[in-house]
Amino acid sequence: MIFAGVLMRFINMSLDSEQRMMRIEVVLAIPEKQELLEVHLATGATIADAIKRSGIAGMFEGFDLDTAKVGIFGQIATREQTLRDGDRVEIYRPLVADPKEARRQRALGQEKR
Repeated sequence: MIFAGVLMRFINMSLDSEQRMMRIEVVLAIPEKQELLEVHLATGATIADAIKRSGIAGMFEGFDLDTAKVGIFGQIATREQTLRDGDRVEIYRPLVADPKEARRQRALGQEKR
């Protein structure tokens, strides 16, 4: 009976510690390479914490991570934003061309046909 009580306390302690940890994905993609990394962080962690813990900064030579915009599931966010369990932190690369200008150029090319 004592063993069962100790076992139940251990299981409850394990569940409590797991509930305080979050599973977060960190994603960065450039044309040559893509990475999706899973990290586990304590509740209350920020986007900056997730990026640092992932180690993704060392995987992309020449990519300026400090000036890159970040977001959660496609929504721009600040690096200080608190995360929730299951969030996907996305690191966005700079645009090569203005999307409006690119559409305008494609439309002009179609009109000439």
